[in-house]
Amino acid sequence: MEVIGPYLNNPKHLFTPYEKFVIAILAFLQFTVILDFMVMSPLGAILMPDLGISTSQFGLAVSAYAFSAGASGLCAAGFADKFDRKRMLLFFYAGFVIGTLFCGIANSYVMLLCARVITGIFGGVIGSISFAIITDIFKMEVRGRVMGFVQMAFSASQVLGIPLGLFLATYFNWHAPFLMIAAIAALVGVVIALKLKPVTAHLKGSQDKSAFQHLWHTASNPFYIRGFIATMLLATGGFMIMPFSSAFLVDNVLIPETHLSLIFLVTGVVSIFTGPLLGRLADSIGKYRLFVIGSLLSMIMVIIYTHLGPVSIWTVIVTNVFLWIGISSRMISSSALISGVPEMKDRGAYMGINSATQQVAGGVASFVAGLIVYQPAKNAPLQHFDTVGYVTACTMLITLGMMFFIERQVSRKLHVANV
Repeated sequence: MEVIGPYLNNPKHLFTPYEKFVIAILAFLQFTVILDFMVMSPLGAILMPDLGISTSQFGLAVSAYAFSAGASGLCAAGFADKFDRKRMLLFFYAGFVIGTLFCGIANSYVMLLCARVITGIFGGVIGSISFAIITDIFKMEVRGRVMGFVQMAFSASQVLGIPLGLFLATYFNWHAPFLMIAAIAALVGVVIALKLKPVTAHLKGSQDKSAFQHLWHTASNPFYIRGFIATMLLATGGFMIMPFSSAFLVDNVLIPETHLSLIFLVTGVVSIFTGPLLGRLADSIGKYRLFVIGSLLSMIMVIIYTHLGPVSIWTVIVTNVFLWIGISSRMISSSALISGVPEMKDRGAYMGINSATQQVAGGVASFVAGLIVYQPAKNAPLQHFDTVGYVTACTMLITLGMMFFIERQVSRKLHVANV
């Protein structure tokens, strides 16, 4: 039986009121950051014809965020353990709000591309700081539950953000969703500034090494390197499929643009309920075991999804729901498991490098997917989307092996710490 702490016999009091606030505010924060990326996918069917750009150009617009996020995450990693995590979070979140605002006022492809780069520079660091805060505050035994709630941000972005974003883009223009995200993010930033306590426990063992030395020490640790590689593979699937999913549903599956919001809405509602349940399941049956189950389900559903032809909207919804449950299982369990890799003194740097690895790998995956997928004419069916499905399934299979070794190492590390 896992030891959860003094609240083991009373699950209702598993977290203190302040810990519940931290979980909630970080979930809201992740909601805005994730939505900023995810909204690009459903907007693809509107944005590409409006700006007159090709699938490869759209893939580059998605990748621009990822590449800049990866570069900034790597540059910030050396300094990540030298400052109060709250101050770092506020600094980068403010930059993210400004970058998203620029996306909302961009009036050309070049301006949008530049705005995505600015947003990525700041937004790419936010996730790593958030996960470092979670790791500092919450023990491994309950981290599955925490990740389950925080990862609800993905679901909430579908239930609230993507349908609303599609509504605004359809009835106004594609600028409106970015302006909406900037407004919500600004409010979240004010709450964080006023209510979140400083996070400084990692500063007690203050680093004498320079930022570059700390970065190199973290990046060259063999144990950490395995985590980076696993994260890189984990990022591949979503970044390859999501950017073209809306165009695929409209042009291949023949779902009307006006019905896309319903697909995301139903999928998101189901995911909101399953997210916390999957988090509890990860803590009870084991993170890796849930990861295996989620990966197998995801591989099957990815192949089915990328081979869909003209079918009813409810067939698409059911397929999408099971695919998302598989993906959520992988995300929640892997996030909780990988959070156990770094030591406290290295957490900020590790999470920064990990985020950079994820973003760069995702950027490469998006760009490669843009080269694989081909649209011979405007509104014509996408070609070779099934190839993207096969590549994604293969990366999921490889990741199963990577996560197996990470699970064994984390278990040994926790066992030694408890002896």
